[in-house]
Amino acid sequence: MTLYLPGGTGKELAIGLMGGTFDPIHLGHLVTAEEVRLRHNLDHVIFVPSGNPPHKENRTVSDAEHRYLMTMLATITNPHFTVSRVEIDQPPGTPTYTIDTVRYFHNYFGSNVNLFFITGADAILEIITWKDYRELLSICSFIAVTRPGYSLSKLEDTIGAVCPQALCNIHILEIPAVAISSTLIRQRVAEGKTIKYLTPESVTEYIIKNRLYRPAGTQV
Repeated sequence: MTLYLPGGTGKELAIGLMGGTFDPIHLGHLVTAEEVRLRHNLDHVIFVPSGNPPHKENRTVSDAEHRYLMTMLATITNPHFTVSRVEIDQPPGTPTYTIDTVRYFHNYFGSNVNLFFITGADAILEIITWKDYRELLSICSFIAVTRPGYSLSKLEDTIGAVCPQALCNIHILEIPAVAISSTLIRQRVAEGKTIKYLTPESVTEYIIKNRLYRPAGTQV
């Protein structure tokens, strides 16, 4: 992964990590990443397409190269965004865990970095089920993105009950609702409906060219 690092020698970096299947990436992902970058004064947001996500075993995920290339197309015009292959380059069939990715970036940047993992409000409530979650909460801050009015009252009951010191490393960020999801886009493509304005035009063209998300045997 090639990454331009601004600033002089010894500058402490603030880096956001945005993981996901990105199947496909959409405008909601991009709006979220940019808003987090601005509000938390991040130097970069690194998009990390997942390799073999253990929580997606109940459905088929598109080929990693397709997801990587779509993420590249969607982010290439923002100089503060970059995309990492760290997870998709793992051996086939190897589960990819957040803790391993965070460890990788700690080693990559060294001690002069503050890492912020960007995730959804629902996911943060399940973090105690993640691999090595105690270590994860101690070495990385989390930004839990939610829509205005979404209640996170369970946060203290779940994480606070088992790891109360970690609560100070979890930041809640409300972003105006963007009712877009990768699931919606896949469904609309499968039904032959337009996905205009749901994802960048370059991604839409990639989906059409590579005939992604269409039922087997579809001719158009």
